[in-house]
Amino acid sequence: MPDLLWFVLRRLFATVLVMLALSLAVYLIFYALPADPARLACGKPCTPDRLEQARHFMQLDQSVIQQYLAFLKGIFAGRTFGEGAAAVQCNAPCFGYSFPLARPVTTLIVDRLPVTLSIAIGAAVLWLLLGVTLGVGAALKRGKLFDRLAVGFALIGIATPSFLLGLLAILVFGFWLNMVPVNGYVPLTESPVDWAWHLITPWLVLATIQAAAYIRLTRAQMLEEMNLDHITTARAKGAGERRVVAVHGLRGVLVPIVTIFGLDLGALLGGAILTEKVFSMQGLGELLISAVGQLDVAVVVGVTLFSAFLVILANLVVDVVHGVLDPRVGHA
Repeated sequence: MPDLLWFVLRRLFATVLVMLALSLAVYLIFYALPADPARLACGKPCTPDRLEQARHFMQLDQSVIQQYLAFLKGIFAGRTFGEGAAAVQCNAPCFGYSFPLARPVTTLIVDRLPVTLSIAIGAAVLWLLLGVTLGVGAALKRGKLFDRLAVGFALIGIATPSFLLGLLAILVFGFWLNMVPVNGYVPLTESPVDWAWHLITPWLVLATIQAAAYIRLTRAQMLEEMNLDHITTARAKGAGERRVVAVHGLRGVLVPIVTIFGLDLGALLGGAILTEKVFSMQGLGELLISAVGQLDVAVVVGVTLFSAFLVILANLVVDVVHGVLDPRVGHA
């Protein structure tokens, strides 16, 4: 237990360092772009005096390092833009303020996050169950019809772009058969049934695409695992085939599956951009696309950093789960 705790603390420290380095890189990259947020907020006509006032109000008249330090401070203590009655307050955690939308970036992220969470978690559960089940079945039925069908399904999933599969699903099941809604999102708190019914098509599309990699990985790992000595020993001791597969075989398969699952889920939580666009859902991905189109740098920076945080957090969780599944990891 002390080894695992020390392992987790080391990973937490490394995560903080990575987030600081990443936040600096993202901030410098986006604020080095030719687009001037102050000029965009100034409107037309924009006199030099009004432009200078806008830059001062948005704190863009400071050096890049000062702006970055103010950005970091805002995450933990909040920020105030402007002075007097016209001042704009951005409470912690403040990832910036969108002047075109007149709202804190954190508020925009919180408003859009339930949509992305609903898409990502539902699809993740489906693709994990589908990928591992078909992968294990294909390994146990190697060379037979089930194996060939599972491998064929995986190849189709890998070769098909998500936007194309999404459009086909909308065309066939939404318009031709009129079985499912073709767009929109209903909050879970309003109607759990309508919430799931509007999400079933995005879930299936993402699960089909993502499960392909899990089928191939699970099949390969299971074939390798079932030929190891401890499997032979378990069978020699009289263990049933189900126990051999479920207890001894799957345990060795779980470590790489957990790795890829955690990273895929973290990336998807950052914004299923194509899926949200195809199904007209207002999630983080759609927010990011809109911000890029409007040159809303504050939103682009905030959503990018938040997405990166989710990926890094997923990576941290994966490391901890590895330490639990394989104690040898904690000594690394």
